[in-house]
Amino acid sequence: MADLRPIDPSFVALGPSGVAIRTRLKAITAADEKVLRLVGDHLGTLAGRDLKARCAAGLEHDSDQWAERKRTLTQEASSRWAGSITKATHDQWALARRAQLAHIHNLEAGVRTIAHRLSLPVGEKGSKRAPGGYRTKQERFAKSRRLHLLQDRLIAEQADREAGRVRVTRGGKRLLGSRHHLKAANLTEAEWCERWEAKRRFLQADGESGKRYGNETIRVTPAGEVSIKLPSPLAHLANASRGRYVLTGTVVFHHRGDEWADRVTGNRALAYRIHEDVQRGRWYLTASWSIPPVKTVPPQAARTSGLIGVDTNADHLAAWRLDPHGNPCGEPRRFFFDLSGTADHRDAQVRHALIRLLHWAAQHQLAIGIEDLDFSAEKTREKHGRRKRFRKLISGMPVSKLRARLVSMATELGLTIVAVDPAYTSKWGAQHWQKPLTSNNRKTTRHDAAAVAIGRRALGHPIRRRMAPPPHDQSDRAGHRTVQARPDVLVREEPRPSVPGQRTRSVCPDVRAKAGDQCAQHRSGHAAEHGSWQQDSLPLSL
Repeated sequence: MADLRPIDPSFVALGPSGVAIRTRLKAITAADEKVLRLVGDHLGTLAGRDLKARCAAGLEHDSDQWAERKRTLTQEASSRWAGSITKATHDQWALARRAQLAHIHNLEAGVRTIAHRLSLPVGEKGSKRAPGGYRTKQERFAKSRRLHLLQDRLIAEQADREAGRVRVTRGGKRLLGSRHHLKAANLTEAEWCERWEAKRRFLQADGESGKRYGNETIRVTPAGEVSIKLPSPLAHLANASRGRYVLTGTVVFHHRGDEWADRVTGNRALAYRIHEDVQRGRWYLTASWSIPPVKTVPPQAARTSGLIGVDTNADHLAAWRLDPHGNPCGEPRRFFFDLSGTADHRDAQVRHALIRLLHWAAQHQLAIGIEDLDFSAEKTREKHGRRKRFRKLISGMPVSKLRARLVSMATELGLTIVAVDPAYTSKWGAQHWQKPLTSNNRKTTRHDAAAVAIGRRALGHPIRRRMAPPPHDQSDRAGHRTVQARPDVLVREEPRPSVPGQRTRSVCPDVRAKAGDQCAQHRSGHAAEHGSWQQDSLPLSL
């Protein structure tokens, strides 16, 4: 039997550390749009120069260089705009470094897999843990060439990593690549340029507690009036005092509006971002702020009333409610979503499925157990070879987005999310729970059985059900128990509990006294028959 990998303990997922809400900038005039584009283009140019300087500094960057960059930007904008630009630059550089490291790990995994398969003869079968050799000589030759290609890429990426070089595209690499394929993207050159300019604009500012309404650069009053601090070269466009430009119309935050209003009136820090949606012809304002981490409950408290085990799949969430002892209750539930179409459509589908799941959990005030999935190492084509449909399937599962949204939405409802190790949940769930939970009126799927396995692991129980009863004619008939007995339930070898009161008409008066005394009940084969005894003397009348 192959060694199983260790199972990581379950843990309660931490809540979100920040909040972001968005609303539309309505009733703005053409003059307002012109000013926003001019300011965004000017600051976007400065942000591009600052990012170039930060990337050129590499690993040798220090606080003195940071201060020098900020002083340079202050001369062409303002000190507050300069602080926002430098902070955004550092965040973008750090994100590029993390993506670079992930790419290196992906290349290393591909090199290891190809090298292992090339070391095996052609046509040799693999195992569950390691792939076998390639099917044909042609495929083996092609993979040998690809091995050299991946090794060259890996060497180049590792050299960049050691030198501190990163490659960042302001505006997005995908949009940049579509410039050479306008026909395939259904875009004209003018439409592409409009989107490219909108993506590269910079109109975001971090807040500061103690300042008026929490942000001096982009200010939103409690009444919804939006004003921005103009950079020094564009100060002549101001329509208010102290070099500010006030937009026409007001904004309203419908989602979390009360929380936003409390922070504004309390002069607490709020970060704002203004951006244009070229496809819709709209402008949006996004407000964000950090929140203190929510104190999580211990796992024992989350398991008090049972929980709901959830199995994540490509097109639905399979859920089943379990009691505190690991017994499935009621019927399984499925929450379907469609991941075809645009990104907004997919996001709405996932959000709708999570809302239905959370409403069901909130109705019974139960925690939710879900797998701590991570498919970063499973999406490579070197691992799964010709299984293109399977690679596409796991690549399309919104694992990280679904998990982040679930934790955030559950925190607002006061629900607890218990994350479990996903190892063997589908396999063991189907092995131990699919058949026992299937009846004439219910067909249990592997996903439903996996939800039970996930829930039991989140509750701290083993996935395996209780062992089968003893063979025939030993108190119980042979068969399988389909539920998990409670820990305090007496097993068959122990005396039955004493129940006060008569249950049948033939109960003798001393039934309670004999309930716990097995020797008082003269049964065949009992130890009472083997005790010492003495025959009474014969009566004299005989």
